[in-house]
Amino acid sequence: MSVYGPIVKIHPVVFASIVDSYERRNEGACRVIGTLLGTIDKHTVEVTNCFSVPHNESEDEVAVDMEFAKNMYELHKKVSPSEVIVGWYATGYDITEHSVLIHEYYSREAQNPIHLTVDTALQSGRMNIRAYVSAQMGVPGKTVGVMFTPLTTKYVYYDTERIGVDLLHRTRNIPSRTNGLTTDLEQVGSAASRIQEMLTTVLSYTEDVLSGKIAADNTVGRFLMDLVNKVPKITAEDFESMLNSNINDLLMVTYLSNLTQAQIALNEKLCLVFSSWTCV
Repeated sequence: MSVYGPIVKIHPVVFASIVDSYERRNEGACRVIGTLLGTIDKHTVEVTNCFSVPHNESEDEVAVDMEFAKNMYELHKKVSPSEVIVGWYATGYDITEHSVLIHEYYSREAQNPIHLTVDTALQSGRMNIRAYVSAQMGVPGKTVGVMFTPLTTKYVYYDTERIGVDLLHRTRNIPSRTNGLTTDLEQVGSAASRIQEMLTTVLSYTEDVLSGKIAADNTVGRFLMDLVNKVPKITAEDFESMLNSNINDLLMVTYLSNLTQAQIALNEKLCLVFSSWTCV
């Protein structure tokens, strides 16, 4: 078990970066490796970013561009000084002998680093993601080996990342696997539909409990009571007025943003026309 705790929190941008580096790998390369960046607290390691590191690998040896990794980390610190090296990743399903050598390098860059494996080749039928931490094993003073212990992984995301994840999720049911960004009004409509579906589920559950079809759950009842207490007491007329006012504000902002874009485009066209006249 790692001294940081058994939980490794991974953000979606890390997966996207790893898959992108794998798709852009050099011809003949079996896998790619890279540095994991993030934050560390007493119980968890949160991986928020990463970058790939060039390396050459054969059956007998492995060579990693350590200078490139150091330079990239120095540049990254200027942008995100709060993110530190927390470990490294490699695409593939298994841990190889070369992984032990690479892990030794990262052990000098971070205390008890994690090792993340991403099965981009889908050897198990899905893209398995595993996290490990190393520990020495053997007889002191004699042969000593390294054992990689699996850790618990958890997927987390910021609100801004959730938008991208939801967009990717919607492409699963589209044959072309492509989908465009939704407008502000479409997002409001989608959110309203989800709220309506959840309210329908709650009302159905409440009616079934009152009619005796299902037994009441005290835990659910406490959650519903807490939810009801958080609803502001407001009349239907005031709520409708407030909702219409907010929608009008949203429409005004959308209109002004579109108008600004049109003016910028017109200004660019005029500048091109004037510059062509000057050249003539």
